[in-house]
Amino acid sequence: MNLKKSLLALVLLVFVGFAAKAQEKPSPARTAEGMVGDAKITINYSSPAVKGRMIWGDLVPFNEVWRAGANEATTFTTTEDIMVQGEKLPAGTYGFFIIPSETGQSTFIFNKVAKQWGAFNYDSKEDVLRVSVPSGESPTMEERLVYEVKPDSFQIRWEYGQATATLSN
Repeated sequence: MNLKKSLLALVLLVFVGFAAKAQEKPSPARTAEGMVGDAKITINYSSPAVKGRMIWGDLVPFNEVWRAGANEATTFTTTEDIMVQGEKLPAGTYGFFIIPSETGQSTFIFNKVAKQWGAFNYDSKEDVLRVSVPSGESPTMEERLVYEVKPDSFQIRWEYGQATATLSN
């Protein structure tokens, strides 16, 4: 009798494990939040995985507008006016895009159109702000795309690449 119960428990455990794995999305939705002075910063994005692929310069081409995540365009929200790399960004929600570069400086773009699929309909005439930010290699590997908001900056990291913008209010 105990053997039957143990076998049934094992089968159920395996089934639950497979069911949980089957529901895992390839690029799950993530949120990064933090405060910069009185401004609450929220970055909503889909977090793709490296999965053995070459990311920078291949999956994500250099010198082209990238949606800064997967699926829908990444959004960047600030509840107060802030300064990004010394340039004013009014309070609001923006589509966030990046032009990655291998030169050590990439471009962060804040676009008026927050809700869009990828960068397929991206229109530079809707840009509110473009800033040049330091970018380069990270000392550690990030399997999944990650954003981090700090009191004085925000950073994107994926694979061995990273870029950081200074923030203030």
